Amino acid sequence: MDERQRHQAGMARRRAVLGDAHVDRAVAAATPFTAEFQDLITRYAWGEIWTRPGLDVRSRRLLAMGTMVALGRWEELRLHVRAALAHGISVDEVKEVLLQQAVYCGVPAANHAFAEVASILAERGHTP
Repeated sequence: MDERQRHQAGMARRRAVLGDAHVDRAVAAATPFTAEFQDLITRYAWGEIWTRPGLDVRSRRLLAMGTMVALGRWEELRLHVRAALAHGISVDEVKEVLLQQAVYCGVPAANHAFAEVASILAERGHTP
């Protein structure tokens, strides 16, 4: 794949994983300062990594959520949880990711993650 093709594949995967609305907002918010970063993550993260055949999208979703807990990247966790719930990952599967992370990342990280996810569930009308 050349860079243009990688960007196209990355944009398609990014839209499939995160949804058109999020990607449209991210693209619209790009400035001359951030445009190259948007291109980089589209080609590299989405076009190179998320399109690899070694793991399916479902597995990558679960890993992304766990990684965001580990790194304390709460905004990104919320983004990936919302996208996961919209694309077939169950609430129980999200809970299992958070429980797993309690062991490997620590109870404080998981505690915060549970609070973040509970707020997402509440906004979607689920009883957390």
